[in-house]
Amino acid sequence: MPHIGQHNMNLALKGTAVQSTTYYSWGAANAIDGIRYAPGTASFCSITLNQLNPWWRLDLLDYYYIYKVTITNRADCCPERITGVEIRIGNSLENNGNNNPRCAVVTSPLPAGSTVSFSCGGMEGRYVNMYLPDIQMYLTLCEVEVYGAENLALKGTAVQSTTYYSWGAANAIDGIRYAPGTASFCSITLNQLNPWWRLDLLDYYCIYKVTITNRADCCPERMTGVEIRIGNSLENNGNNNPRCAVVTSPLPAGGTVSFSCGRMEGRYVNMYLPNIQTHLTLCEVEVYGAGNF
Repeated sequence: MPHIGQHNMNLALKGTAVQSTTYYSWGAANAIDGIRYAPGTASFCSITLNQLNPWWRLDLLDYYYIYKVTITNRADCCPERITGVEIRIGNSLENNGNNNPRCAVVTSPLPAGSTVSFSCGGMEGRYVNMYLPDIQMYLTLCEVEVYGAENLALKGTAVQSTTYYSWGAANAIDGIRYAPGTASFCSITLNQLNPWWRLDLLDYYCIYKVTITNRADCCPERMTGVEIRIGNSLENNGNNNPRCAVVTSPLPAGGTVSFSCGRMEGRYVNMYLPNIQTHLTLCEVEVYGAGNF
């Protein structure tokens, strides 16, 4: 069966939080302590000062596809303070992260102590912001929960058909999309016919998205024609498994592209260049599995 249970984990519990200002002891971390409600005055909530454009930001410490954000409102008073909050998700810290794409807005007042969830449709990001633009207000959050999918490749192991000098298969699952230098942190095979690279996820997953990052310093055309294959068989080194997608057009140097795999089930994810004599170069492969949200 697909290994999907862990994708129901609240990613916020593994992150860190900051906010624009802090009202007495009601710090940003209170909103990711796992406690939606406790008796007392805003117990275990975060509160900013009464200020213009208050914000709160969660750093997930890695890149995730985010499907749901859940917010719990203050129970003992002031439920209107959350009205107008924008949930923003992305990878930029411009304007403290408040310029990242918007997932949702709290358009109507939430009842005191209530919990509400917003669907974010798999938005990619490291940072999750709560932002009250153009308002002079305290921003109060009693709990923020974030549900999404982590990069499963980081937990797996990788092999490839051959290895060019020190550019081993594991370089493509080290979490580093780009670093300066000659193919830094990339995997490269020898110049061979039908080169391949294979990731073993060490368990069975439903896979809905595979993301590939191309080499930045040269040779971007080497990625053209790569087939992404997913399944449970090691026949032909896993290259006979069902095909998710093909890189049909050249990727820009250093470019990152994602392919939807529609919840294909498999333990193995292959990058395969059939009927071509070339080096297969991969600077990062990320694999995201489906969960029940």
